[in-house]
Amino acid sequence: MTHIFIKSFNRPYYLDRCIASIYQNVSGNFEIIVLDDGTPEKYINKIKLKYPSIFVRISKQAIKKRIAIKENLETGKKINGFEIPTDLWKSEVQIAKDYVLVTEDDVWFTTPIDLDDLIKCIYKENIPLVKLGWLGMNYNADKCYTNILSENIVNATPKKLFTSNKLIMNLFMYNKYKFFTILYKLGYVDNNTKEEYWHLNSILMGLYKKEYWLTIWKDAIGQVDEKQQLRNAAAWYHKNKNAIFARTKQEVLKTTFKSSATSSYHEYGNPFDVNRFNFILNEFWLNDDFNSLENYPNDFSDGYIQQKLEKANHPDAQYTEWYIWAEKFRQQYRNIGCIVE
Repeated sequence: MTHIFIKSFNRPYYLDRCIASIYQNVSGNFEIIVLDDGTPEKYINKIKLKYPSIFVRISKQAIKKRIAIKENLETGKKINGFEIPTDLWKSEVQIAKDYVLVTEDDVWFTTPIDLDDLIKCIYKENIPLVKLGWLGMNYNADKCYTNILSENIVNATPKKLFTSNKLIMNLFMYNKYKFFTILYKLGYVDNNTKEEYWHLNSILMGLYKKEYWLTIWKDAIGQVDEKQQLRNAAAWYHKNKNAIFARTKQEVLKTTFKSSATSSYHEYGNPFDVNRFNFILNEFWLNDDFNSLENYPNDFSDGYIQQKLEKANHPDAQYTEWYIWAEKFRQQYRNIGCIVE
């Protein structure tokens, strides 16, 4: 049994797509568990009605988050997107089976995959993480091993990666006492060095051994700290140097660059409100006027989004401003080597 965990907040139109893509593409023995952080109840109820076999777990802060959504729509007060339910995530993974697929509501499968086959290889090779998507970032033979491990899995273990115990990796990741700066001046690291540690982790698209995921998230309390995660991953790898990290032969997951759960991480200076945008699409979806699989397996087409925004015609979510916002979002990830639509 593999548990598929979907972190969710206030985008049922994407959550619907995510779940539908799982049932369309994923085979094997699995359960879907939605970890929701405050999506309004009317949307969650519709998701449960449409997918009666899934499980939905609600965070302790869900009521507060639902109030925040309401206040945002009424007064424009910002939603704190930095506050996340790490307690819910960790407690649910803790009681899961040995292998967990952890993803988010704005991620979807594009290609058939057999989880049971992947798990057999993970068990045989003692793999802590298989990436199912990596946004087109380059896995070249200079930096990673690339030998084939099974019909569907390729080695992606980094060849040269500085690792040490948790204390030293803390100095390294946070540049405490100018530790990273000194290494930089000595020529041992460069501006791209820390990106290499993402070979050991995946925020959205990873199939994990449960204990490895719990190690990465061990110190997280109510917020995402990527340096903390990479520190923990590197310290674990330092103790387990024979571990093999891997990826699927081809990417089987995609994510969006056309929406975000809140504006907390993606404010670009133009007059566009992503919270209002989500509300508009949520309401169309609730009223059966939004096809969650439009343009699948690619993301929703710009023309489809334009049609909905022009129909709603809200001053804070005009199509032209949305397009500017989305292009800046995409460019942010292109700048670090991702391939985006």
